[in-house]
Amino acid sequence: MFEFQQYLGFLLFLTILTMGFWLMIFLINFVFYWVGGYLWESFKEKRAAKRLAENGE
Repeated sequence: MFEFQQYLGFLLFLTILTMGFWLMIFLINFVFYWVGGYLWESFKEKRAAKRLAENGE
């Protein structure tokens, strides 16, 4: 059967694994937020440039 130290080692392993999983989810969401913000700002700039070209003529 397991000794107490092995049980603590298993709990430490699960803790580190869980923290790594949630950190990975957080970083992936941050990257999606960054890319989405870039795409939205670029869309707004293109739309503003198109409106300016239409009104400038």
